[in-house]
Amino acid sequence: MIDYRIRPIEKFSGKIGELVSMLEHSRSVTLNEISELKQIDLDYLPNTSSNSIGSLLLHIASIEFVHQIISFENRDLNKSELMKWGTALELGEKARAETKGLSLNYYLNELSQIRENTLTRLSSKKDNWLYEENKWENGVPYNNYYIWFHVLEEEINHRGQIRTIKRLLLNNN
Repeated sequence: MIDYRIRPIEKFSGKIGELVSMLEHSRSVTLNEISELKQIDLDYLPNTSSNSIGSLLLHIASIEFVHQIISFENRDLNKSELMKWGTALELGEKARAETKGLSLNYYLNELSQIRENTLTRLSSKKDNWLYEENKWENGVPYNNYYIWFHVLEEEINHRGQIRTIKRLLLNNN
């Protein structure tokens, strides 16, 4: 059941609990949106330049993973991590060619494993961690709160794309 309240969550500090509440709400809506999809639906490409729903789901997982690395470990992806997540991060032609034939359970498992790690790591943080600042390579400052806001906006944005693809699927069946 989807919870429509933003509120603190017991095992997290105040602001982090509210952030977790938003992350979990967004994920619940995404999971509800894809719950009835079959493998053929997950692979469907509306046109030659679109991404499949499966690719978008892996992209959502990859974005969360990358932002774990950035915010919790203060580093970028290493070669091994880039090998696993690079295609999902970039989407496009390579993702269209490689991300197919995977079951809904595969995508659900990837999303779940990444999220479990996020929640475990967030549970050890206090609110002031959200405001800790760093700088991108180009000198532009950011804080951890922005990092996790970006994870939310990525999921919500790509869920909109998933909904559009689902409508196209309905029109083609």
